[in-house]
Amino acid sequence: MSLIGVLRTGVSGMNAQSNRISTVAENIQNSGTTGYKRSSTEFSSLLIADTAGGNYNSGSVTTTVRRAISEGGSLNNTTSKSDLAIDGNGFFVVQDPSGAPLLTRAGNFKIDATTNTFTNAAGMTLMGYSLLNGEPSTTLNSVADMVPVSIASVSSRATPTTEGTLSGKLPVDASPAAAGQYSKKYSLKTYDNLGTARTFDIYLAKNTDSSWSISLYDAAATPTPAGTTPKLPVDANGATITPLLTTAVGFDAQGKITGTGTAGSGTYTGPKSLTLTVPGGKQTIVSLAGLTQLAGDYAVEGTANGQAPAAVTGTTFDADGTVYATFDDGSRLAAYRLPIATVSSADNLEPRSGNVYRPTTESGDIQIGFASQGGRGAIKSGALEQSNVDVGTELTAMIESQSVYTANSKVFTTGNEMLDTLMSLKR
Repeated sequence: MSLIGVLRTGVSGMNAQSNRISTVAENIQNSGTTGYKRSSTEFSSLLIADTAGGNYNSGSVTTTVRRAISEGGSLNNTTSKSDLAIDGNGFFVVQDPSGAPLLTRAGNFKIDATTNTFTNAAGMTLMGYSLLNGEPSTTLNSVADMVPVSIASVSSRATPTTEGTLSGKLPVDASPAAAGQYSKKYSLKTYDNLGTARTFDIYLAKNTDSSWSISLYDAAATPTPAGTTPKLPVDANGATITPLLTTAVGFDAQGKITGTGTAGSGTYTGPKSLTLTVPGGKQTIVSLAGLTQLAGDYAVEGTANGQAPAAVTGTTFDADGTVYATFDDGSRLAAYRLPIATVSSADNLEPRSGNVYRPTTESGDIQIGFASQGGRGAIKSGALEQSNVDVGTELTAMIESQSVYTANSKVFTTGNEMLDTLMSLKR
């Protein structure tokens, strides 16, 4: 037995407990850190082979620090919609100020006034896929095609009209309109590419064969006919104005609109939709499929999509990771989608400053997917994941570590005293 070996064993034990108390201290100080994952110190013995036959040489102890990254913390609700938590497996993808991609569970994001991006308390920028140019193509094992989530990229928008409907009831017993006159007039508001309202006047005229003529005029370029007689629009000289489009539609015996059939004394061919071009806008298809011809009075309705310019007022987050820009008119636009990253062994990720992690050989490569898919958790807006540290457990570990450290120091002191006794034999 070597007394020098006893001293080294005592020092080894004290060093091991120093490492343990360090992890306890780190856990306690981060017990309130959003998304923090506790660390622990694991001990492993190092033995020296007995080659002298009967003489025992004491070994030492080594430590390994492990992190419970895969162990989730409790979710607490907050008042901020940009506070995000993953309810289940996975990580948010963020980038540090240098642009390096990293993983985190800390979802306490807010808009940075300088960059107009979502950053968390550690200054990490939230990354996602832009939806402004259509559905993105996801690279399953790379984050290279992600961009910072920035609502500043969504400006005030105008939505042009691309489709509309004309539906409801036309009276089967309406009197045929005389030449140059109409039976009923309606208007339909549309929007061009700049969000300017464009109104179309729709003139309905009952024909003698029980079909109907539909004529569309640009209200801005068509004067309102004077007098009480329901005349079709004419210019200042009294000349008939050519409509933007005109067509005839007919109805079958059940009052439903039909493309081709017999009405009254003749055979007609009529469309079930109208195609028009909004001035300064896009081609618009107005469906007529909902029109009917039945007994009773007029009961016609019309709709058209499109919106006037609206300003961005905020953002909302859906459970599937879609980030919507909200506008002051109450509408919203899908602007980004947040991915959820996973690795094969989360506990082997390399921790970095800022409560973030970097993949290692032991953890496996990043795999990219979306919330609630492939075993990934759902994204919860207005919530934060708390630290998974139990302060009571850490205090207990602190007491144990202090006691064991003291015992190891006694081993060192005793060995030192025995060595002094040995050395005094020479004197």
